[in-house]
Amino acid sequence: MTATDDVRDELFTTLLRKIEGDPYPSSTMMDMIEQLADDEQRAQYARVLMEKVAQDEYPSLDLIRRVQALC
Repeated sequence: MTATDDVRDELFTTLLRKIEGDPYPSSTMMDMIEQLADDEQRAQYARVLMEKVAQDEYPSLDLIRRVQALC
């Protein structure tokens, strides 16, 4: 793994934590994470988004569409 890969992974992890902790995550951060993610990370990201959809009585259509695009 190169130094670039390490930074990319660290950025992914940081953004994922922020998205997970924010009830209304930034679409810019979600766009960035979608560009960074490899297949395994996409699965992690999809689980975080699915938790948000499941927890919200009226989930955001943007979140639902993002999960759908990851399938």
